[in-house]
Amino acid sequence: MSRRIIQVNEKVPFLTALPLSFQHLFAMFGASVLVPFLFNNAAGAQVIDPSLVLLMNGIGTLIYLFLCQGKAPAFLGSSFAFIAPAISIITSTADVQANFSKVLGGFILSGLIFSLVAILIGKVGTKWLDVVLPPAAMGPIVALIGLELGSTAVGMAGLYPTEGVYDTKAIIVSLFTLAVVILASILFRGFFSIIPVLFAVIAGYVLSAAIGYVDFTGIKEASFITLPNVVFPTFDFTAMLIIAPAALVVISEHIGHLFVTGNIVGKDLIKDPGLHRSLLGDGLSTMLSGFTGSVPTTTYGENMGVMAITKVYSVWVIGGAAVISIILAFFGNLSAVISSIPVPVMGGICILLFGVIAASGIRMLVEAKVDYSQSKNLILTAVIFI
Repeated sequence: MSRRIIQVNEKVPFLTALPLSFQHLFAMFGASVLVPFLFNNAAGAQVIDPSLVLLMNGIGTLIYLFLCQGKAPAFLGSSFAFIAPAISIITSTADVQANFSKVLGGFILSGLIFSLVAILIGKVGTKWLDVVLPPAAMGPIVALIGLELGSTAVGMAGLYPTEGVYDTKAIIVSLFTLAVVILASILFRGFFSIIPVLFAVIAGYVLSAAIGYVDFTGIKEASFITLPNVVFPTFDFTAMLIIAPAALVVISEHIGHLFVTGNIVGKDLIKDPGLHRSLLGDGLSTMLSGFTGSVPTTTYGENMGVMAITKVYSVWVIGGAAVISIILAFFGNLSAVISSIPVPVMGGICILLFGVIAASGIRMLVEAKVDYSQSKNLILTAVIFI
């Protein structure tokens, strides 16, 4: 019996939607809070409040869903594309706090670039994408998005050695979690068939705790109520010039992700609600993050993978995850519990999530019936893959 698809605009009863929303939150949480951790670690001080990042991720996602008229299910998490240029500015002098304020000006400019490109696309349309990115090109691009993310998942799972040494516990936890999410996806029926990721996270966490692989220090030290620390930007031309080019990377990533999401939900999201609305949502979210002291946002592959596995595409579920993210920003002990989930738990799950994205690229080629007896299709796909 095939699993029932929960469509993009379908409202889900609250008690059903709640665990589905948590499932999406768990999928994005680790990567999204990792970005401020990397900034703070490089600065040697807290320049970004992780709670603020959760708050702005949630608000940004709600803005995105609103601008896309509830037609494009996507969660906006922290972008990794800006880490290198931002850290180079933050660490350029000893005054890391002042330097970070300059970085925020660059983030705002990047969001403005997203928005201007969105307006331009809204004027000229997207027919050029059909010429530039035919199925013989788009299929491999989508597959490569999944494969590129896959290397990150393998690292999270502990399958790469650290200084030549493998972490045995990490491998056990990640492979166990991977096995659980695969079996749950195949064997579960009814309500449980749409929460395999949530079930696997819980199972992986229990195993990790049993073998002493969970650090509970953060939970013990966390405050019950927290107020996110807002930082205001300053506008430095040099800093803005260094950071702005990363916006082009995110724009190309965004286009690819929208193609992937459209392929998963079975709708042409490039045309309806439109690439321009999707980019504008990300642009406004990034600008707002820059004005408050958070990081730029981008659509997340983890959440696309969750949708592909569960067949739950509802924007109401995504919106619920955004609301939970906002709430967690003010409750330190709750966010600390989620932060305590060991990386290998999510690594094992992400191996499947990102693998499904890669497979969806192959599916695009099959459904488009790309004829590889034609040299142009064969060459185009070959060049993109290599």
